[in-house]
Amino acid sequence: MIRLPRLHPRAPALLLALLLGGCAVGPDFSPPAAPLAGATLSPRRAEGLPARLTAEAAPAAWWRLFGDATLDALQARAQAANLDLRAASARVAQSRARMGIAGAALLPALGADGNYGRQAVSANGLFAALGAPSHAIDLWQAGFDAAWEIDLWGRARRLLEQAQAGTQAALLAREAVRVSLSAEVARTYLQWRGVQAQLDIAGANRAIAAHALRLAQSREANGVATRFDTAAAQAQLATVTALEPELERQRDALLNALALLLALPPRELDGELTRAMPLPAMPPALPVGLPSELARRRPDILQAEAELHAATAAVGAAQADFYPRLTLKARLGAEAFQFTDLGNWASRNFLVGPTLYLPIFEGGRLKQTLALTEAGQQAAAIAYQKTVLQAWHEIDNALDAWAAEQRRHAELARAEAQNRVALQAAERAWQQGAADYLPVLVAQRNLLGGQLALSDSATTATLTVVALYKALGGGWEAGTTADPAPGEAAATANTSLPPPDERGQGANS
Repeated sequence: MIRLPRLHPRAPALLLALLLGGCAVGPDFSPPAAPLAGATLSPRRAEGLPARLTAEAAPAAWWRLFGDATLDALQARAQAANLDLRAASARVAQSRARMGIAGAALLPALGADGNYGRQAVSANGLFAALGAPSHAIDLWQAGFDAAWEIDLWGRARRLLEQAQAGTQAALLAREAVRVSLSAEVARTYLQWRGVQAQLDIAGANRAIAAHALRLAQSREANGVATRFDTAAAQAQLATVTALEPELERQRDALLNALALLLALPPRELDGELTRAMPLPAMPPALPVGLPSELARRRPDILQAEAELHAATAAVGAAQADFYPRLTLKARLGAEAFQFTDLGNWASRNFLVGPTLYLPIFEGGRLKQTLALTEAGQQAAAIAYQKTVLQAWHEIDNALDAWAAEQRRHAELARAEAQNRVALQAAERAWQQGAADYLPVLVAQRNLLGGQLALSDSATTATLTVVALYKALGGGWEAGTTADPAPGEAAATANTSLPPPDERGQGANS
């Protein structure tokens, strides 16, 4: 039996003192105070708006406020299949691996080796002069090596802290992608619904223009209208008809954009999203939470904070490089001329002892490394401040856009109603012979323009809700940054769109 060498009786106590006496040099990170506590969650002009803001917590799945089952299904499929989100998850896995590598530096390293060689010294060399035999011999060696760097100054702990903060930053970067993804899916879907509404408007106006053309042709044939009336009616019909190809192109492009967000080939959603549905109604109340919660809801702010934490830990690791390094090394092995003698007690060899390394001159490398990490910490602090300020601006602009579009929509609705009345009056006067066709033509064009503007405003109003919740950091939930369980993503990816009779429930134009 091979016995380990006996250590000095005071060796364990000395080792424990070294371990307990170790300290981590460098600055300790402290999270910044609530940076958005002074933000105002209200638009500049909020009086008289049909919708209102509430201080209730902003929902993670904010798109459900629209009450659209199709949108809910698209969001679920995008969260499971989107390529950008999957790439972000791969970056999280890389970061976790780096964290494991950094943590390994705190543990002892143990290895085994064995080798065999046949060797002979020169008959005319120094060893022969000293009496060494010049014939060939066999040499067998085997053993175990162990090394453990005592982290006296916290260098390894700072590197692990940096890696942990980097992993947290990668997790939050993935959640920032999730927020952008949910907003992009909703934005593309609502734009598609808006284009569908404009196609319906164009079709209705084409029917009106075709009816007016038939009347003009009949009146011209009976001698009560001029060629101008017929030509003007034909031109109006062609103008309205010309709107449809461009709207159809926009519709198809938006369907392809949705397919890309769901990691599907082009035209893959054409069969599922063929039925025209009304645009979802504006939610009457939008829960936006409290200003003090904003920094906890925006993953990009939390990501910038984690990156600042990582940069601060890197400064500590660079400072620790200036101090001595103590490594405990040990080797226990055997060496023999015959393989069968490796197990003999007389063949043993061992080495136990500390190694101390003290940097004295490295050409300024350590100083420049420290300067580099300190500059990186300053850059991370500035990036954090910019992220917070940019978030504040995005929220304020989104609130103002939400309120302004509501006021604009109300005025456009009044204009569209009056344009409809004007067209009816102009058609009545023309049919009765009290006026020529020009007022009818003007009224038709005004009504078409008003209807398209009103439809565009309705779409834009819903998009302001999307922009608002993206600015508020909606689309993810704190504490749910873990990876899905095996099979969960695949199960979610199979989420299908609801049947046509269930789509758009609770929505109206």
